[in-house]
Amino acid sequence: LNEHLLQAIHGYRETERVTWGPACAEVLNRVRSLAFPSDSPLLGPVHVLDLDQKGYIKPHIDSVKFCGSTIAGLNLLSASVMRLVKQDSPHEWLDLLLPRYSLYIMREEARYDFTHEILKDEESVFNGQRVPRQRRISVICRNLPS
Repeated sequence: LNEHLLQAIHGYRETERVTWGPACAEVLNRVRSLAFPSDSPLLGPVHVLDLDQKGYIKPHIDSVKFCGSTIAGLNLLSASVMRLVKQDSPHEWLDLLLPRYSLYIMREEARYDFTHEILKDEESVFNGQRVPRQRRISVICRNLPS
């Protein structure tokens, strides 16, 4: 991963995988067919991010040098709260509840005009309700930069 993103993530392990077993490959193919146009060249390796319970991801915007206009992530093991904040207008923000086993897709403006972060366990609240964060694994597909 690029150095900018590595500085944004705390309490994690990561890997990239190109080959998957049949069941996982079938799920990833479904994710790709939902998230990306059929003519969109995909980044070959799938990024797997293992965030421990005390881990978090600070606000950042992914570099356009490393991935294209869309990212699609499977949120596994634990619910979490993702916060989007408009880069040039910090009073405009949105919290998203990512339930366990959910898929999130970020495209275009969400990718380029908003920072995104995964809140720390102690800050993990959605609509006034505490969302306890445990270990979280995300499996992220990306398209190539254009």
